[in-house]
Amino acid sequence: MSSTSSEPARSSGLTRVIPVALLLVAAGLAAWWIQLSRGLGITGLSRDVSWGLYVSQFTFFVGVAASAVMVVVPYYLHDFKAFGRLLVLGETLAIAALVVAGLFIVVDLGQPSRVLNVLLYPSPQSLMFWDMLSLGGYLAINLVLVLTAFWTEKQGLASRRWVRPLAYLSIPWAVSIHTVTAFLYAGLPGRPFWETAVLAPRFLASAFCSGPSLLLLIVLLLKDKPGMDVGPDAVRVLTHIIRYALAINLFLVGVEVFTALYSQLPGEVEAWRMAYLDPQGGVRWWMWGSAALSVIAFGALFVPAVRVERRYLALAATLVFAGVWMEKGLGFIVGGFEPSPLGYVTRYSPTFLEATITLGVWGTGALVLLAGIWLASTARAAEAA
Repeated sequence: MSSTSSEPARSSGLTRVIPVALLLVAAGLAAWWIQLSRGLGITGLSRDVSWGLYVSQFTFFVGVAASAVMVVVPYYLHDFKAFGRLLVLGETLAIAALVVAGLFIVVDLGQPSRVLNVLLYPSPQSLMFWDMLSLGGYLAINLVLVLTAFWTEKQGLASRRWVRPLAYLSIPWAVSIHTVTAFLYAGLPGRPFWETAVLAPRFLASAFCSGPSLLLLIVLLLKDKPGMDVGPDAVRVLTHIIRYALAINLFLVGVEVFTALYSQLPGEVEAWRMAYLDPQGGVRWWMWGSAALSVIAFGALFVPAVRVERRYLALAATLVFAGVWMEKGLGFIVGGFEPSPLGYVTRYSPTFLEATITLGVWGTGALVLLAGIWLASTARAAEAA
C-alpha cells in the first residue's frame, strides 16, 4: 500500500485518539473536583507515604522532557542533519511532558493556590524552588524553539541565527531539570533507597532511553503521514541512542545493587530487600517487571531483524518505555518509603480516584502532543505547497 493510500488510515487513527483523550480529561477533572472537596484523603497517601502516584509520574515525565536533548545534541553540536525533521517532534514531546509534570505537582499539592507560595515566598535553600525555576525556564525555551520552527517552516524561511545559541542553552538546562529532580530524593536523610551519588546519572540514563523510546513510537506512527517521515537514518541513530542509554541505566542499577548487598549496610540491604523481595509488598512486582522488560528490550535491540522491522522495533521501544515507567513511575518512589526511618512499613496503593486523576493528566498531555503534531504537519504541508 502506498503512503498516499495509507494516509486516511493514519489520519483517522490520530483523530480517534482525541475523543479518548477528551474523555480521560473529563473523568480526571471530575475526580479532581472530588479531591478538591474532600482533600488528599481520597488518595492512598498517608503520613508515612507522603509521595505516591502523582509525584512518581512527575518524576518520570520530567525525564521524558529532558530527553529532548538527545535530539538537540546530534543536530546542533554534531551537525547531524538527519535529525532535522525529528527536532520539532522531540521539542513538542518535551513541552507535552513538562505540561504533564507540572499538572501532577498541582494535583499533588491538594490546593492549586499553593503553587504560588513558591513564587510569592521564594526559598533559595529549597530544592523545590530550584526545580520549579528549572522546569519553567526549560518550558519557555522549548516553546520559543518550537513556535519559531513552526513559523519558519510554514513561511519557507531559513532558521533564525539566534535559535542556535538558545538551543545550546537548552542542553545544560535539560540536564539540570532531571538532576535537580534527583537531588530532591538523594538529599533526604533516612531514605537509604534514594541516598546514592549515582541517582542523578541514573535518572538521566533512564530518561535518555524512555523519552527517545516514546519519540520513536511517535515517529513510527507518523511514518506514512506526508511530511512527517524523518527518514531511516534518524530512526537508526535514535535506536542506537535508546540502546546505549538503556545499557548505562542497567549498569547503574547493577552498581547500586552490588554496593548495597556487598557492603551489607543494614539500611540499604533492608531497603532493597523490601523493594524486590518483600512477599507482602506490591512494589516488588513493579520493580521485577521493570527489570524483566528492560532486559528483554535490551537484548531485542541487538537483533538486526528487530531494528529494521517496523512492528518489532515499535514493540521493543514500548518495552523500554514501559520498563522505565514501571520503576520510576511508581516502584522507585514508593520503595523509598518502605521501611520508614523508624523501621515501620506502611503499604501504599493508588485509589480509583487517584488513578482517574492520573489518567486525566495523561489525556491533557496527549492533547498537547497532538496539537503540536498537527501544527508540525500543517507547517510542512504549507512548506511543500
